[in-house]
Amino acid sequence: MREGDIIKPKYLDQDYLQAIQPIVDANQHRIQQLNATQQPSAIRELLAAITDQPIDDSVEIRVPLWTDYGRNLKIGKRVFINDNVQITDLGGIELADDVLIGPGAMLLSVNHPLDPAKRHAVEVQPIHIERNAWIGAGAKVLAGVTVGENAVVGAGAVVTKSVPANTVVAGVPAKVIKTIEQVD
Repeated sequence: MREGDIIKPKYLDQDYLQAIQPIVDANQHRIQQLNATQQPSAIRELLAAITDQPIDDSVEIRVPLWTDYGRNLKIGKRVFINDNVQITDLGGIELADDVLIGPGAMLLSVNHPLDPAKRHAVEVQPIHIERNAWIGAGAKVLAGVTVGENAVVGAGAVVTKSVPANTVVAGVPAKVIKTIEQVD
């Protein structure tokens, strides 16, 4: 995914949602266990069960952490997720290596159609947070967004469009406010 890419929403039907319900139910129980745990290795172990993938020992998670599904969350190495983060991953969320997620941030890969007659349908689009990106405290990253390498999303921003690499975005909706100069 690169800046300007348009991802068409995928609509999930009730049959699909019903088919994954056992995983959702099992993972909600695991999330409760995870949020009652303080030991980093136990947190990573529970997160591995939730995501059905290994979680590297370099990953640090502060609880509570919330997710709606878990199986569509991919976490790289040296990722730090602060407390009270909401990850709605049904549409897919990828956190590349060295990503930082601030407290209270939300990554929301799920949406609903604007058409009132279809409002109860579920639209999904993936979110990609590229290497070394930083999502600030309380920021919201919406479905279909890619946050580029080394980019920074300011605290409280609402990101509705992809963020170019090496930029800082802030505001509602988020807009580029600065380019990050590389320092050797």
